[in-house]
Amino acid sequence: MATVCIRDVRKRFGSTEVLHGVSVEIEDGAFVILVGPSGCGKSTLLRMIAGLENISSGDIAIGGRVVNNVAPKERDIAMVFQNYALYPHMTVRDNMAFSLSLAGAPKSEIEEKVGRASSILGLNPYLARYPRQLSGGQRQRVAMGRAIVRDPQVFLFDEPLSNLDAKLRVAMRAEIKELHQRLQTTTVYVTHDQIEAMTMADKIVVMNAGNVEQIGAPLDLYDRPNNLFVAGFIGSPAMNFVKGKIADGAFHAVDGTVLPLPASTRADDGRSAVYGIRPEHFQLAPGGLPARVNVIEPTGSETQVMARFADTLIIAAFRERVSAKPGETIHVTVDPALVHVFDAETGQRISR
Repeated sequence: MATVCIRDVRKRFGSTEVLHGVSVEIEDGAFVILVGPSGCGKSTLLRMIAGLENISSGDIAIGGRVVNNVAPKERDIAMVFQNYALYPHMTVRDNMAFSLSLAGAPKSEIEEKVGRASSILGLNPYLARYPRQLSGGQRQRVAMGRAIVRDPQVFLFDEPLSNLDAKLRVAMRAEIKELHQRLQTTTVYVTHDQIEAMTMADKIVVMNAGNVEQIGAPLDLYDRPNNLFVAGFIGSPAMNFVKGKIADGAFHAVDGTVLPLPASTRADDGRSAVYGIRPEHFQLAPGGLPARVNVIEPTGSETQVMARFADTLIIAAFRERVSAKPGETIHVTVDPALVHVFDAETGQRISR
């Protein structure tokens, strides 16, 4: 196990800079997820940790050793790719043993490490099979087993669940998290799926356009996003945003709807702002504010309602059944303690 320290790292392709001074401290044994939309630079950063991309400037240190000019094979890391990258002509056992065989490890050591990894991952019944004879989830476990046998200081995962169906992704999320709890190896994991990030990580690094927007524990990012980007990216369904301004101790939407502010909001009257409400924080209440229903989507555990509220199309999620039909009006309230307020110009949070 080891710490991973990323200090003011930049990456340029010609004159185009795609990473703009990224700094992240990853503690020994932590499970850190780099998350963000496509093109934000998260996979590039992971490849730089692995040594598959050169660093334009800044430093990356693994276990206290700066590895900028260290070859990938000498960094003591193991990487699990999105496409599994298994050798089709080799059995599961041989795929898992390949890196050890290449390094000239004794046969007894190879058998011991492959046996341990296959037991951890439930692969013992499949050791004599070839990749074509396995399901997608089994292939991903083989790729993970190949990484485990190397006993690295750091595991690197590059969107490993993207090729799996929805049900299998849920199962594999739990398997990877359980694996980390068992091995306690420092892990850096890249995904664009914020649900994966929320459910698996000790710490999340939210990236956007080559910058780090916020770093924190999953629930910290959910409860106190620093800016509009993080607020809109973390959470499913996404946070609702209503535009307006602050006046007389309240928020005034563009259509004149007056909404309560959190007690912690500090802003001058007339300041343009954005009022953020998570879907699950709306409550049905007779006599509350009107919302005209567009679409109702019952999911079983909750009912999601798309409606026009304060002249904005919003999504509300209710645990109770909603009997209204499209075109009808429901009435809702908002708890100001659960509201997020952002500056309209900078996008930065102004409620504390």
